Amino acid sequence: MEVTNLTKKRIEELIARNKRLDGRSLLEFRKIFVEKGVTKKAEGSARVRIGNTEVIAGVKLNLTEPFQDTPDEGALAVNVEFFPIGSEKFEPGPPSVEAVELARIIDRIIRESHFINLKKLCIKKGELVWMVFIDVYPINDDGNLIDASIIASIAALKDAVFPAREEDKVKYGELTKQRLPLNDSVIGLTLYKLGQKFIFDPTTIEEEISQARITVGMSYRKKEFIHAIQKGGETPLSEEEIKEAIKIIIKKGKEILNKINL
Repeated sequence: MEVTNLTKKRIEELIARNKRLDGRSLLEFRKIFVEKGVTKKAEGSARVRIGNTEVIAGVKLNLTEPFQDTPDEGALAVNVEFFPIGSEKFEPGPPSVEAVELARIIDRIIRESHFINLKKLCIKKGELVWMVFIDVYPINDDGNLIDASIIASIAALKDAVFPAREEDKVKYGELTKQRLPLNDSVIGLTLYKLGQKFIFDPTTIEEEISQARITVGMSYRKKEFIHAIQKGGETPLSEEEIKEAIKIIIKKGKEILNKINL
C-alpha cells in the first residue's frame, strides 16, 4: 500500500502533537478480541482481532525422536503463512522474508521464556517426545500483525490439549483432557518509532511510514523478565531510546495481559 506524501505529512504532524488519525493516543491499542477453540481439527486454536487486523493460530502435536542435543526435551516449530487473502502485499509462493522473521520472533519469545515446559513433553529419553507445531495465518492485515500473531500463538497454546496416543502412534481425532505443560503467562509487544515519537498498535498506514520498531517478549512473575528483543526497520535506535522503549513495553504488557486474560 503506497502512502501519498500528503497523507504521510498529515500523520507525522499529528504524531508530533501526540495525536493520531483514528483519535487514539500514541500508546493506545485498538480493541483486542481473543477467541479460543475456533477449529476442531487442531489440538488448540485461537482467533485474535486487533482492530481490523485478524489472525488465526493453530497447534498440532506429533510424536517424534528428540534432537540429539536435547534427548529429554520435546520440540517446537513455528510456521507463518502469508496468503493473498490477508493483504495485497502478500504473494503466493515460498515464505517471504517478513513471514520467516515473524515466525522466528514468535518462536524465540515462546522458547526463551520457557512458556512450554519442553522436558515434560519427553515420553522416553532419546527415543520419543512430543513435537509442538504452531501455524499462524493472517486473515486480514490492518497493521500490527506481529503482536496479533504473538497473542494468537500464545492463546492457541493455552487452548491446546494432547491427542490420544497408542504407544508411539498418535490417534488423531481423539483428544484427551490433558493440557500442555505451560508456565507463567508470556506476551510480546511491539513499539514503533514514527518521527520522534513511539506508538503502539499502528494501522497499516502508520506502519508503512514508521522508521523503526522493537519487539520485546516478556513474562511477569515476582518481577518482570525479558526473554527476547527484536529490532526492525532501517533507522537505528540509540541506547537511550531502546531503554525507554523497553520500559514502555513492559508497562503496557502487564496492562494488556490483565485486559485480555490470556
